[in-house]
Amino acid sequence: MTAGARIDSYWTGRRVLVTGGGGFIGQAVVAALRDHGVTGEALVVPRSTTHDLRDPERCRAAVAGCDVVIHLAAPTGSVAFSRSHPASQFHDCMLINLNLLAAAREAGVERVIALGNLLAYPAEAAVPYREEAVHAGPVPSAYLGIGQSKRDLINLAEMYHAEYGFHVVNVLAANAYGPHDHFEGAQAHVIPATIVKCFRDEDLVVWGDGSPTRDFLFVDDLARGLLQAGAALGPAGLVNIASGAEVSIRDLVTLIARLTGFRRRVVFDASRAGGDQRRVAATERAGALIGFSPAVPLDEGLRRTIAWYQRTLRPAVST
Repeated sequence: MTAGARIDSYWTGRRVLVTGGGGFIGQAVVAALRDHGVTGEALVVPRSTTHDLRDPERCRAAVAGCDVVIHLAAPTGSVAFSRSHPASQFHDCMLINLNLLAAAREAGVERVIALGNLLAYPAEAAVPYREEAVHAGPVPSAYLGIGQSKRDLINLAEMYHAEYGFHVVNVLAANAYGPHDHFEGAQAHVIPATIVKCFRDEDLVVWGDGSPTRDFLFVDDLARGLLQAGAALGPAGLVNIASGAEVSIRDLVTLIARLTGFRRRVVFDASRAGGDQRRVAATERAGALIGFSPAVPLDEGLRRTIAWYQRTLRPAVST
């Protein structure tokens, strides 16, 4: 059976709750679910304005009648945001995670698919990160709130299976990018922030010397990977979803500048922090266990993202 057929056979006919479904990644997941037959009342996308998942009663209301939960909701942001809000970020993430798993188990939900990220890996883990190393040391101190909350969600999956036989799986994702991302403010990550700067008539200043490397995954590929993991992984399963391509920040910025037609100087400020030197994930387990491989290469994904920004947001953004 192909990966696409396996997704269809699992998701069709199930009522699915997507927490954070109105966000950047959530919109891609909702679109992917619709493509695989989850439509109408079978697709539940609560909004934070009416379903604050930090409230246990709101969680119970959200999961009522659902067969599966795809859990994306979390207070995220840029590196600067995570560094300056570690306690509040951890507090809110863990309230959501604890409330949601408790409500889902009580409601008889079949399984929960939870989205994490590579910040769950130990600060000193060998690169590329392999799933078996996730518990081998402390998370990076610079991202303690979000990193520890994602690590603890993996632990919760193991504990819920051990005590209740409950089915929770975790996906640790590379840096997602694409349409509907945050392009301004504290939640803007490197790709959308760089795209915006390339449309301004000023030099582009990049923190660090550009040598750190990352793995960037187009959001549609991530959405598909989440559905494949949900359909294929057993209880307490864990898998990386990544592109498998390591790119330096210097090469990334240079590529974005070329694709946007940026004509001013690109300046790398080595006096300012550029983040961890390498943060990339191994992809062998995703291929072997869930049949995942990325479909959108970086240059194509960036073209799509830039085109969406120009078409949708640029007229409304001051330059």
